[in-house]
Amino acid sequence: MRKTRRGTGRGRDPWRAAFFGLVVVALLAGAAWALLGSSFLVVRSVQVSGSRRVPRAAVLAAAGIRIGTPLIRIDTGAVARRVEQIPQVLSARVVRSWPDAVVIWVASRTAALAVPARGGYDLVDPYGVVLAWQPARPAGLPVLRSPAGPVAALRGNPAVFAAGMVVRGLNGRLRRLVTAVQAAGPGAVTLLLRGGVTVLWGGADREAAKASELVILLRTQARYYDVSDPGTAVTGS
Repeated sequence: MRKTRRGTGRGRDPWRAAFFGLVVVALLAGAAWALLGSSFLVVRSVQVSGSRRVPRAAVLAAAGIRIGTPLIRIDTGAVARRVEQIPQVLSARVVRSWPDAVVIWVASRTAALAVPARGGYDLVDPYGVVLAWQPARPAGLPVLRSPAGPVAALRGNPAVFAAGMVVRGLNGRLRRLVTAVQAAGPGAVTLLLRGGVTVLWGGADREAAKASELVILLRTQARYYDVSDPGTAVTGS
């Protein structure tokens, strides 16, 4: 009878397991060193893309990323939140671009309304954020009349947001006719057109239907239009 050597393979298993364990530890240590301790995977450049309305220098200053920082240590969420503190920035996205760069995409705010302030006009986006001040109303920006409080209360105001979104949603022809906007609430936006024409627009919903109805009604040369419900539009003198 042949005798089998059952214990031989088993005797070598602990050594084999220990060997592979050491290999794994070495690989992990090498990876950790490459990510955290070496000079290979560190930030060598910070790229800014997206809107040109936000100065690159302002984005870099807010981001606060130091050249030479290990790329793995960059908290992309924290960087994005810092960049979004810039008044002109609507949103920011930050990604690591291996092996040595950070890319920051910026979407800027755009003014939709002009709010009388300090002898001139604050330029405000639909979210009520003041982007700039100018001594004269810029062409193409309607005046927001009778805001529901001081400028500080414009930010996050639902009525201001509705007014801004209505203006932004108008096509070029209609937008050029609008000189001022009033918003008693998010569902009660009124447009004041050239020539003293008043349009009760309502909320920011069904913009295309309301715009199409208003274009047709303007041919009647009335002084008042109610397109808040485009299915039952009303005109008046």
